[in-house]
Amino acid sequence: MVTISAQHNGPERSGNGGYVAGMLGAQLVAGHGADVVESTLRMPPPLQTPLTWEWADGVVRLVTAGGAVIGEARPGAFVDAPPAPPSAEEAAAGLQGYPGFHTHPFDRCFTCGTAREEGDGLRLFTGPTGDGRVAGPWTPHAAFGGPDGALDVPTTWAALDCPGGWAADFTIQPVVLGRMTAQVVRAPRAGEALRSVGLLRERDGRKFRTATALYVADDELLGRAEQVWIQIDLSQFS
Repeated sequence: MVTISAQHNGPERSGNGGYVAGMLGAQLVAGHGADVVESTLRMPPPLQTPLTWEWADGVVRLVTAGGAVIGEARPGAFVDAPPAPPSAEEAAAGLQGYPGFHTHPFDRCFTCGTAREEGDGLRLFTGPTGDGRVAGPWTPHAAFGGPDGALDVPTTWAALDCPGGWAADFTIQPVVLGRMTAQVVRAPRAGEALRSVGLLRERDGRKFRTATALYVADDELLGRAEQVWIQIDLSQFS
């Protein structure tokens, strides 16, 4: 039995897509040792609701008591190379230009919400760098580190999530995560100075394909992701 805590929301009444996808990813890694995981969300993840894990043919599913599938994870593969690491100057400029400071469809989002306090939300803010990417600096708060200071898999996936949404630009069309393929190369640590980057690769109707990555100052890659975002009617998530 597992629940998605109210702290880990995306839209106000449902789970943060990256965090929930990372919960699925962590289960697959623990059960099958997959290096790259593809997680697909089938419906808005409910908060504070008892859910269960189901396994079949190497696929793990998160399901409700009534049998509805919230999401599923399986071994995955990347399509392209990760976005290039931003410089310190690009990251700083991206933070200053973060569109969410002015307009935000989900301002209490666990990852990128401006209404969250330090240690409650990740407060990871990425804005345009002028070359098609978004970027921003980020130092994980001590509240998110484990006994050794390392962030867990769901929190790391959450950090890899929203920069892709900002690359698609939440302020033009609200989107939610549909699918995320991710790899944690090395767990970020609380207090570690990081740089986040996102890139919009393609739009196909209501679908947006993006890529994200987390780097440290010497351009060491800590984690990367590719995502599919789905444009939504915001009134359904308010």
